[in-house]
Amino acid sequence: MFKRRNPKTYVQMATEMVYPRGGWRRAGTYVVHRLRRLPDQPQKIGRGTAAGMFVSFTPFFGFHFLSAAAVAWIIRGNILAALLGTFLGNPLTTPFIALTSVTLGRWMLGVEGALSPGGIFRAFARASEDLTHNITSIFTSQEAHWDGLYLFFHDIFLPYLVGGLIPGLIASVIVYYVTVPVIRAYHRRRAKLMAARIAKLRDEGALRTRAVPVEPAPLEGIATSDQDPPEETAPKKD
Repeated sequence: MFKRRNPKTYVQMATEMVYPRGGWRRAGTYVVHRLRRLPDQPQKIGRGTAAGMFVSFTPFFGFHFLSAAAVAWIIRGNILAALLGTFLGNPLTTPFIALTSVTLGRWMLGVEGALSPGGIFRAFARASEDLTHNITSIFTSQEAHWDGLYLFFHDIFLPYLVGGLIPGLIASVIVYYVTVPVIRAYHRRRAKLMAARIAKLRDEGALRTRAVPVEPAPLEGIATSDQDPPEETAPKKD
């Protein structure tokens, strides 16, 4: 009942991960709209969004949702806001995030050489293939090779993880102090509109009450237009 009439193909799913069907502007508007309407305190929503932003600077691709939920739970933020906050690390911003994090991390760890965003993602792809090969080798007669994964961890993954801490913290703090005032302003505006709507309904109810005439109840022993006059009885004779 809740399934799509025409299921998406894997190509469509992959394409929409890179470029949404409605465009990134519409996707960003949807994320902001969802964040504003979350039924929680602005501080918790801000902490959750900051957690999602921070996780976007980590190399745990494929586990950003779980990582963001864990970080939001630790700092007592809104978990749904954290999941929405991970969309800040989208295919448009991820190349810049990866290049900044890896470059800074290699400089901090003293690893020589520079890499391009394409080289970084190709290294992730090769590491994924090597990891898959080593896992399947447990159940087959193939030999596992760990040299490539060791080089990947030393040259790419560890610098990415270390170098993403500082810009991730800076970006998450900025996101927090931008999100909280926006959520507060939206909540105040929504409360004002709700109060105005309630006052309007009360005024309309009072007007209806005044417009309905109230007929007085007939008194006993007094004839009214809708009642027959009381019958006169003759006086009794002695």
